[in-house]
Amino acid sequence: MKKIFVPTLIAAAIGSLASVAHAADAPESTLAFNAGAVSEYRYRGISQSRLQPALQGGADYTDKSGFYIGAWGSSIKWIKDAGGNAPMELDLYGGYKGTAGDVAYDVGFLRYEYARNKLTPDANTNEVYGALTYGIYTAKYSLSTSNLFGFADSKNSGYLDLSAALDLGNGYSLTPHLGHQTVAGNGNSKYSYTDYALTLGKDLGSGLSATAALIGTDAKTGSYVSPTGKQLGKSTVVVGLKYSF
Repeated sequence: MKKIFVPTLIAAAIGSLASVAHAADAPESTLAFNAGAVSEYRYRGISQSRLQPALQGGADYTDKSGFYIGAWGSSIKWIKDAGGNAPMELDLYGGYKGTAGDVAYDVGFLRYEYARNKLTPDANTNEVYGALTYGIYTAKYSLSTSNLFGFADSKNSGYLDLSAALDLGNGYSLTPHLGHQTVAGNGNSKYSYTDYALTLGKDLGSGLSATAALIGTDAKTGSYVSPTGKQLGKSTVVVGLKYSF
């Protein structure tokens, strides 16, 4: 009996410790918030704030199962410049993140909401997206299931996003990005373009981070312009400060 009982107790203790360790490693559900400001709001390389500063903020809930939902907003000017009446963009999104071997994946839905934008066609946009990450590299594709940002007959427009996340040490990171926006629909090809960005980030501690990004596009002259004729896709440097909590 002793020869059986002692090893059994040891095995039970080891099993109990393993269960505790597994519970400690199990993912937890999280709720996070962020707020910040940028010298200019660029999205997919195009200025949304008429080359001027913008205030931004958001909230994200991630369930331990891998499902997530979130909301993010920014001040904008392009809707008013287009003859509408929406000073803010609100993004509502949800999806699922998981892993398959060494590859992480992310699939979801994103709604760009411009309340009472009064544009025709409506600027409100729906997209589905999927992303794969291997090591430091990520490839993501977004497909519009509605008209894209007010372009007529532009359903099924797509955006391909290729990026890498480089840890430089001491809280610094470098993120190169290359993207291509295709605007579907008869006569809309002139609005398709390629954009690029190189973003240097710095974790300042206590939830504060700063970024400086070189951003530009090859958008055709006159395709994306401000009311005064300024090119909204021209190369520029955008700096930002964000607080996460």
